[in-house]
Amino acid sequence: MFKTGKQLRESVRNGCFKLSTSGQAPGYVQANLVILEKDWAWDFLLFAQRNPKPCPVLEVGDAGSPFTTKLAKNADIRKDIPKYRIYKHGQLTNEVYDIDNIWQDNFVFFLIGCSFSFEQALINASLEIRNITENVNVPMYITNKLCKPAGKFKPSPTVVSMRPFKALDVIKAVEITSQFPHVHGSPIHLGDPSIIGIKDINKPDFGSTVTIKAGEMPVFWACGVTPQLAAITSKPPIMITHAPGYMFVSDVKESELK
Repeated sequence: MFKTGKQLRESVRNGCFKLSTSGQAPGYVQANLVILEKDWAWDFLLFAQRNPKPCPVLEVGDAGSPFTTKLAKNADIRKDIPKYRIYKHGQLTNEVYDIDNIWQDNFVFFLIGCSFSFEQALINASLEIRNITENVNVPMYITNKLCKPAGKFKPSPTVVSMRPFKALDVIKAVEITSQFPHVHGSPIHLGDPSIIGIKDINKPDFGSTVTIKAGEMPVFWACGVTPQLAAITSKPPIMITHAPGYMFVSDVKESELK
């Protein structure tokens, strides 16, 4: 396990770490990635503003610059994420480990809050995070909850991440995560997954299945994979994102976002 975001990013940039960042650099803020051409960037910023639960913006890059300034000093968005996805005209065309060779001068990057960032706070409150315990990626699901449209971005489904808790611990989980609105905040649904359009809790659309024990309730948070569904729905010429669960890990402590 890496102790800091900087250590993890250095390992990623050197080609040594290519796994999910769940449970890595505990206590450091993690972020989802969206990269768009400049003429789509304003509409995406408006889309994020209208849909703050799945798309809480933490940093926006200058047009053409791949370097961060807020979440980390001069991290390189082209090389410091373990795995990327490339969408062209709404189609997922490739997954790659760096995007240095396809970076364009008109690209604008967005870093969006990730629920991995509040997992350490839950652990500190003696709550088990099943995806960390089982050493797998968090399960993520496409829901029937539609995002509000903005400009070129049409209504598209909200994605959620799920963590199971005992019924008595659900209130504690809600109270803790509500303190972190910049990384999705409180859950958007508790209990019966069919209400939000999830047909089979054991078949996530992204990530891995985790064990839900007897007496536990699935708890669902809005997820930063949501923009990838927006890419499929609205079909920008190109959108580059992180692969689900393979996040940008920053130098900012989660306690700074409370």
